Amino acid sequence: MKTVKRGPSLFYALPWIILDILCVYFSYYITMVIRISDKGETVVTRTLYMNAFHTIIPWSLLVCVITFVLFRFYRVMWQFASVDELMRLVLGVTCACIIVTMMGYSLLNEQRFPNSVYLGAWLLSMMLIGGSRMIYRMIHKARRKGKQDLSDAEKTRVMVIGAGEMGSMVIKEMQNAPESRSIPVCAIDDDRSKRGIRIHGVKVVGGRESIPRMVVRHGVDQIIFAIPSVKNSEKQEIMSICAKTGCQLKTVPSLYEMVEEGEDARYPIRDIDILDLLGRDEVKLNVEEISGYLAGKTVLVTGGGGSIGSELCRQIALFKPKKLIIFDIYENNAYDVQNELLMRHKDLNLEVLIGSVRDKVRVNHVFEVCRPDVVFHAAAHKHVPLMELSPGEAVKNNVFGTLNVAQAADTYGTRRMVLISTDKAVNPTNVMGATKRICELIIQYYSRRSKCTEFVAVRFGNVLGSNGSVIPLFKKQIASGGPVTITHPDIIRYFMTIPEAARLVIQAGGMAKGGEIFILDMGEPVKILDLAKNMIRLSGFEPDVDIKIEYIGLRPGEKLYEELLLDCEGGCEKTKHELIYIGKPISFNEETFLRELEELRASAGVDNVHMMEVIHRLVPTYSGHAEKNDALAAENVQ
Repeated sequence: MKTVKRGPSLFYALPWIILDILCVYFSYYITMVIRISDKGETVVTRTLYMNAFHTIIPWSLLVCVITFVLFRFYRVMWQFASVDELMRLVLGVTCACIIVTMMGYSLLNEQRFPNSVYLGAWLLSMMLIGGSRMIYRMIHKARRKGKQDLSDAEKTRVMVIGAGEMGSMVIKEMQNAPESRSIPVCAIDDDRSKRGIRIHGVKVVGGRESIPRMVVRHGVDQIIFAIPSVKNSEKQEIMSICAKTGCQLKTVPSLYEMVEEGEDARYPIRDIDILDLLGRDEVKLNVEEISGYLAGKTVLVTGGGGSIGSELCRQIALFKPKKLIIFDIYENNAYDVQNELLMRHKDLNLEVLIGSVRDKVRVNHVFEVCRPDVVFHAAAHKHVPLMELSPGEAVKNNVFGTLNVAQAADTYGTRRMVLISTDKAVNPTNVMGATKRICELIIQYYSRRSKCTEFVAVRFGNVLGSNGSVIPLFKKQIASGGPVTITHPDIIRYFMTIPEAARLVIQAGGMAKGGEIFILDMGEPVKILDLAKNMIRLSGFEPDVDIKIEYIGLRPGEKLYEELLLDCEGGCEKTKHELIYIGKPISFNEETFLRELEELRASAGVDNVHMMEVIHRLVPTYSGHAEKNDALAAENVQ
């Protein structure tokens, strides 16, 4: 049953109707009295004017009320009225007075009002009717403020960053919302022309340099960042200043966030997340290029239940594929992603298949039945320290899982396969990175041999918030009271958000011609120590005071910094997208490569010492020794 929206009730409207009748009556009466008080007028003339007044005033009142109803005067909650309602009032009163004037000329003839009465009544009606609304609003506001003043001590004192439209809206909302437990006390803006002005009574007290001082002066408890259009690099700088104040931090999401969330974006203000401090600007996509290879196509995502895989599915769904297939070994994650996608995209043709990329028979069967046009291969073991303890599993899953998918894509005529690689494949110090480098070689091998499939790889660094990343770990450690553990005070990493990585992967897939290793611009590297300190501050604590930071040493396979390009790859070739580059393919002996792959397959999980020897031959830049860390192998030696 459709819900009918109703305006204010008759109980609300009737007092206003009565008040407006009185205002109109007295406007014409007072104006007439002033007019006939002129000493030059005779008694007869005055009598005629008053008779005309009594003749026309009932009709005038009726016309005014009908006009005001048509202009919806009585459907406005005047305590919350804005400029739009004020303009409606001016137009309504003007229109009513024009009709009364025309009626006076047609009905009264010689006995009509003097022209000055019509003009004066219009001005006085505007003042009385508008003034009554203004007084009502002021009384309502004063009463509400009186109630608020009683509990101001209990309210959260808020500083608003940004004195533009959004900042004004945030301040007004806090002031007008009856349920608001916040009170704006000052505003900050870098625009010097706005310094000292007041927005709904709240003063702009300075620029970003004034934030720490004004927080203390005004007793600020919470800071709201209300500049949604600002570049992330600017936002990062301002938020870094705010984070050091110890105040609770909130932000108004960007337009992209609000559009992406759709109907779920009901609460425009959210907590500041560590992702807001990355300083990376929003990724812009070439929609036409992407639509050309995804829209109306069957798309398969291996590892579709994982961090990157699930976000790839979310982004792909926006381009209306013919069918989207999630292939994952972990059914719980796949089930959650399935429910989310079907809830957001009612018309999405989605299929969820459970299986492992290590199972060649299962992989071939999926390709044979589904015949995907595009494959995003995100299934992999990626946890560096754990793979050092189980190197054979990393080889089986990463290397031969990729080989199975690549062979199936070539056999069953897939148009494009995109491998998700990592910066750890460059001069790897761990077995995870080494296996990913071998995966890149597999992609290059099949790109040269395949007649119908374009094989490409996309290489990028760490993603914030993914399974196994430092962000979830730090959050748990802070929630439990610390300490926050860091491997080394100088360790740095490249970071990007999961949505950003997924969008760039999809964009790179649209540029593919076959054989490329696309390298994503990761921006400036982030010091993990700074990341930890910011997370502690965002949680309302002071690093090394409330929450301790401990250094535990580098874990097996870790290095202080990551690289995105091999020395032998020579440099990056630019693409038409400013954040995507192409690394030059490295030549290798294909016959030797295949032979060593088979040798690797035979030794994986059986003879890890020999397996690692093969890996060293396949990846000469690999400097790790995972065979020394294999827990089970060590036990067997004992």
